[in-house]
Amino acid sequence: MADPSGEGLDGVLDAVGPRLKALRLQRGTTLAQLSETTGISVSTLSRLESGQRRPTLELLLPLAQAHRVALDELVGAPATGDPRVHLRPQRLGSRTVVPLTRQPGGLQAWKIVMPPEPDRTPEDDGQKVHEGWEWFYVLAGRIRLVLGEHDVVLREGEVAEFDTRTPHWFANPGPGPAELLSLFGPQGERMHVKARTRRDPPP
Repeated sequence: MADPSGEGLDGVLDAVGPRLKALRLQRGTTLAQLSETTGISVSTLSRLESGQRRPTLELLLPLAQAHRVALDELVGAPATGDPRVHLRPQRLGSRTVVPLTRQPGGLQAWKIVMPPEPDRTPEDDGQKVHEGWEWFYVLAGRIRLVLGEHDVVLREGEVAEFDTRTPHWFANPGPGPAELLSLFGPQGERMHVKARTRRDPPP
């Protein structure tokens, strides 16, 4: 009997590579860093992400652990016919990250909840550089964004959009918690979104 989804096992496996790459880019991790964490060679990781290497349980288990996601989420197994996104918050250090999209590749969206860290500086983490385009919208609190030579504080309702090949870093300077909506897309895919800040007059 034909697979009613039209995908079958091959379709599921083909989607793993783009999902692995999207997860790695979201975290600002290089192939070399991921290789050191998982014990999987850089060449194998690269072939997995490009679809040239078939994923196996032996490879996926350490990758799921490194990315801090469930194995079924890594291979993409949402309930058939259910359009709802089942939110699964993840802890990344002191931050809570909630993925809002579930398809690999293309535009990805996250909600990020950050505790106040007024003493945190770019020197603590280093500025990240990777392929892609990112869009920030501050839902609550304040976000300090260091982008190349620019050092700005975004407040509730303010937006930043930038090429992620520019060195960047962000944190919550306090005094209270901050919430951030982050959209990330492949290089050249800009977020055509317009948002009005609190300072702007209504249309």
